[in-house]
Amino acid sequence: MTQTPPHPSEPRICVVGAGNLSSKRIYPYLVPAGGELAGACDLDAEKAERNARLYGGRPYTDMDAMLAEEKPDGVIVCVGPSAHPKLAIQAMRQGYPVYTEKPPAGSVADALEVARVARQTGLLCVTAFKKRYTAAADRATAWLAQFPPEDLYSLSIDYCSAQYPNDPANPNRTFLLDFTVHILDLTHYLFGDVAEVFAFSKGLDAYAVSLRFANGAVGSLNLNCGRAFHIPTEEIELTAKGGNYMTIHNSSSWRITEGNKPCEWREPPTFTSAGDSGRDTGHLSELEDFVTALKEKRNTSRSAIYESYKTMVLYEAIRDSAETGKIVPTVFETP
Repeated sequence: MTQTPPHPSEPRICVVGAGNLSSKRIYPYLVPAGGELAGACDLDAEKAERNARLYGGRPYTDMDAMLAEEKPDGVIVCVGPSAHPKLAIQAMRQGYPVYTEKPPAGSVADALEVARVARQTGLLCVTAFKKRYTAAADRATAWLAQFPPEDLYSLSIDYCSAQYPNDPANPNRTFLLDFTVHILDLTHYLFGDVAEVFAFSKGLDAYAVSLRFANGAVGSLNLNCGRAFHIPTEEIELTAKGGNYMTIHNSSSWRITEGNKPCEWREPPTFTSAGDSGRDTGHLSELEDFVTALKEKRNTSRSAIYESYKTMVLYEAIRDSAETGKIVPTVFETP
């Protein structure tokens, strides 16, 4: 009788950071994503001990000590963008694949350095850009793939939040970097590299952005923090030649028209875009991608660090254009 081969063990993962975001979006999804928590690390020992108690693994207050003891299959870093580059590089230099929360860094230069270390070490390095992993993004990329790049006409997005403090002394907590970076990442994921950017802004609170893509398509982004967190605003319009267009509402509902005829309408059974479905929000799916890559020992991901570096280039181009009043070309360096 043929024996069933043993089920491969779940990748053992250490998490650096046990604050509010990781405790809501990472620890609870780790097991459903196919992983096992090996260690929880936070400078606040009580937080590390709490998450280790709730989700398994052992508590630590020092990442290096945790990695030396646990020798995990991968590391997740969720401590704030200013520390993401340092800790990601530290982990990769020790031989561990890394997943960091968004953004990958506070600047283009730091993101590029992380991408260079990933290339040098040959290790997987992923950024948690959840919008790439939503059900709507899956459908949109599949739908757009039927058109040659030259037939893509335009992309427009409204993406808004509640009021941010927008302290210039703390750019990591400004609306443009902390909130809109998700939709900036989705913009080039859907329509390809951006070639040029022009932006108007009202201080740090609102941005009107015009884009020209490398494939010739154009785009517009309406971004502001004058609305609400609990009532999300995310409206996306994608248009291709020949009466073909797709409308996406809050990452969960969509309508598709082809050849000027309605052909698809998707409405989820529950309102999930402000909730925790994990699929429509992308939180579970992005972790699954990381865990699966660890299982398969591959160095590929739809949100690999070089893609995240491109997102940071787009962010800085919008910021610089708003400040200078000039068109800013995007320049992507090789890691």
